[in-house]
Amino acid sequence: MRHVAVIGSGPAGYYTAEACQKTFGEGVRVDILDRLPVPYGLIRTGVAPDHQSIKAVSRRYETTALSDNVRFVGNVAVGRDVSVPELLDLYDAVVLATGAPDDRSLGVPGGDLPGVIGSAAFVGWYNGHPDFAALAPALHGPGAVIVGAGNVALDVARILAKTADEFAGSDIVGHALDALGDHAVETITIVARRGPHQIAMTPKELGELAHLHRAAAIVDADDLPPAADDAALDPGLRKSVAHLRAFAAATPDKPIRVVFDFFAQPVGIEGDGRVERMIVERTRLDADGRAVATGETYAIPAGIVVSCIGYRTPRVEGVPYDANLGRFANEEGRIAPGLYAVGWARRGPTGTIGTNRPDGFLIADHIATDIGDDSGKPGRPGLDALLSGRGVDVVTFRDWQNIERAEIANARAGAPREKFTAIDAMLGARE
Repeated sequence: MRHVAVIGSGPAGYYTAEACQKTFGEGVRVDILDRLPVPYGLIRTGVAPDHQSIKAVSRRYETTALSDNVRFVGNVAVGRDVSVPELLDLYDAVVLATGAPDDRSLGVPGGDLPGVIGSAAFVGWYNGHPDFAALAPALHGPGAVIVGAGNVALDVARILAKTADEFAGSDIVGHALDALGDHAVETITIVARRGPHQIAMTPKELGELAHLHRAAAIVDADDLPPAADDAALDPGLRKSVAHLRAFAAATPDKPIRVVFDFFAQPVGIEGDGRVERMIVERTRLDADGRAVATGETYAIPAGIVVSCIGYRTPRVEGVPYDANLGRFANEEGRIAPGLYAVGWARRGPTGTIGTNRPDGFLIADHIATDIGDDSGKPGRPGLDALLSGRGVDVVTFRDWQNIERAEIANARAGAPREKFTAIDAMLGARE
């Protein structure tokens, strides 16, 4: 029997468990540990609440979780309740599937002013992550600035722009829905260092901006390259740029403006005790397609700045770390004998949810090669004894199902659930 511990219950964690099942059949036991009492990681707290079809992938993970040889071990924090060396003594393989939940810093003067928020924190706030439920962002003032040219920037802009009615059917948490309903930011500016041909925004997400009730997307036609240049783009990017061209050709007649400010990079944030404006510098592309500063600067009024420029994997004591790449140091997922990384913890914050599935099979193959038939560690019974001796209040998957039923019962009309945003409330809903 092979015993595998997976740290993190998001997509990478569950796909790894599924891959281990397919690789070893009944000859494996997988324990999935998570510091929260609830599973699914970014599916629950990262995917936009109005993208319920994407969140539905959790039903696949539920099938894996309810199988006989996979177990959810919630409310257990590695580093607090158990260490990686202890897990390596208990399991034949330990897989770090911790994702990349930490925001990269903007790294500009004034970046620490109140009102400057990383996207992980802001997205966590409207998705009900316990770490960010008390964030209380200032949704008033002269405008909002979003830094980034990917889908997370679009998610943040769309959430800021929507009316309460447009959240029907979503699982946005009540405190965020109330706050967004009380305030409307009239100008939402998306700042991108390069141009329309260099965005990482996908057509579906860009297209959603065209259907907002009270907001219109604004693109300066002068920022667009000649239309003939679009032919060289890959099909997905070509469709995205087509949306931008449509926005540039339209005549906006809605009270909220979502402005795309291309060829602009933040160089400072100013304000008296909190953010009031962002200073940006105009850029241009060099021959290699890199953004080059021009020296021309201007200010964008802002009461809130949300940075959507990428994420980093948090360090774990005793685990080699690549500070430049913001992830665990590894060779194709191998960190050290018996220790592996998968998903964003392995490759950095790139790819889609589905990208984690082949990643899981890669790690399962490594485990099969490295362990072979040489097993015999205690696995689950050893972990249970250790956690019991330390008085750790473990949450099982059956407990999670009770928590989920309580969230569904507490849902406002038309919503799939009302998430608990405090760990104590989650623990109290287990029975």
